[in-house]
Amino acid sequence: MKLVTFKASDGSARPGIVEKGSIYDLAQLGFSDTLSFMRAGRETALTAHAAALSHDPVVTLQAAQLLAPLPAPPRIFCIGLNYRDHAAESKMEVPKVPTVFIKLTSSVVGPGAEIVLPHNSRQPDYEAELAVVIGKGGSHLSASDWKEYIFGYTIVNDVSARDVQLATSQWVLGKSFPTFCPCGPWIVSSDEVEDPHQLDIQLSIDGEVLQHSNTRELIFRVPDLLAHISSIVPLEPGDIISTGTPAGVGLGRIPQRWLKPGETIHIDIQGIGRLTNPTRAEA
Repeated sequence: MKLVTFKASDGSARPGIVEKGSIYDLAQLGFSDTLSFMRAGRETALTAHAAALSHDPVVTLQAAQLLAPLPAPPRIFCIGLNYRDHAAESKMEVPKVPTVFIKLTSSVVGPGAEIVLPHNSRQPDYEAELAVVIGKGGSHLSASDWKEYIFGYTIVNDVSARDVQLATSQWVLGKSFPTFCPCGPWIVSSDEVEDPHQLDIQLSIDGEVLQHSNTRELIFRVPDLLAHISSIVPLEPGDIISTGTPAGVGLGRIPQRWLKPGETIHIDIQGIGRLTNPTRAEA
């Protein structure tokens, strides 16, 4: 199942299912958005998925304008330094516990949306990341039962203003400028991803490959992250956990390589899809 948010002909944002190049509207089944669909639970979601496909599609995928699949997730938990090679290029020690920070939901945009490079940063950077979307919440989750709590997976570009981020020990503001959390193009349900720890991940800008790795290189894997975060903060349906980025970010390159206006970023993750966003300077 591929869960999307798309712009309807009346301009409203509606939840939908992608199937064979078409989008089927979930709003006609009473779901106001993708979050309400996930909160309904796995069995209800499966029944609604089948019911949606019994109707006619409302638009082709090619003609649709996709928005972020979760335009306003409850929280976005990000994991820093979660690939060994990225920790090395950042000249930081491999963490003994997950490095967790928050990215504000106001930074979320969808596929195709412009990443706005702000005036007050000279070091905007890119980070390709596999993101986990929580379907069933709870606290003190068991790592052995991790699959029970995941609705699916998507792609996040954890865009970062490095000069703002690293000016203090607190990363939130440098990670949360408007448009600094491109997400999508959809959420792929967990039943379609056999193992999230065996996925190729790649980022390119205007055809130049800058990041290329595999999620098998994660230091803290998905079960560890769910158990750790939920031992402190109860997880909620719709929460996003962005699992970290591999080596190749602009900060770690020699010379350093920052985002510039007029570029196009592609992130490809095996089994998930492609997230594409252009850049522009702040007006």
